[in-house]
Amino acid sequence: MPRPLRLLLIALLLAGTPAHADSDGERARAALERGEIRPLDAVLAAAKSAVPGDVVAVDLKRDDGRWFYKLRILSADGRRRDVKIDAGSLKVIDDDDDD
Repeated sequence: MPRPLRLLLIALLLAGTPAHADSDGERARAALERGEIRPLDAVLAAAKSAVPGDVVAVDLKRDDGRWFYKLRILSADGRRRDVKIDAGSLKVIDDDDDD
């Protein structure tokens, strides 16, 4: 995994104040340990197979009890695509082409 993406994953997992059990980072880490979400490298592989290009942003969100990753991908022709992937199943939920 490229160093910037590895650093991004660390930032996602450690976001918030570590002293608070309810921080986003702690909840994400606990969800990963419980198997509710997949690791970032698996998410990046799923995204790359669905939408080729360079991942330039990743955000892990929880909505209505469901975890998902939002990724921004730049295609080789310079188009920006926002992709939402279910964090547990790695299925693409939404693929928005920003022409």
